[in-house]
Amino acid sequence: MKFLLKRTLLNESCTIGEMYADESFLCHTLELPVKDGLHGSAIPTGIFPVANRFSPRLGRNVPHIDDIPGRSLILIHWGNTAADTEGCILVGKDWNANDPCFIGESRTAFEELYAKFTAALSAGESVTLEVLESVQQPGSPNTPAAPEASSQ
Repeated sequence: MKFLLKRTLLNESCTIGEMYADESFLCHTLELPVKDGLHGSAIPTGIFPVANRFSPRLGRNVPHIDDIPGRSLILIHWGNTAADTEGCILVGKDWNANDPCFIGESRTAFEELYAKFTAALSAGESVTLEVLESVQQPGSPNTPAAPEASSQ
């Protein structure tokens, strides 16, 4: 299975994107602002393996994004604002351009993503996350378009 994160809005407070699972729109994402890819920044673009591991902070298994240069313990989890992350990718079902650094229905989005993720792992599939650089400024990710992924 391939998750694809297509960033759609960058500002000084957050990074908003769209998450696809095998080319089907899944949810919106929220990250820290894009700076240098290191701690305190959105993760860099690239393709990364994703593993299912326990998070002591969250008290359950969650997707861990591995092999990010200079980073560790980067997760995909629930949360609504940049204050809810230290560098992880937050997911949500709702996004509104009038409140651009907030995503809603985060736990619902996480549970849907996690179900797809664990089903792929149970079927013996490897899971990757591709992070793209594409951005529309200003933009509204409310109407997802088909992603354009790079070739592998």
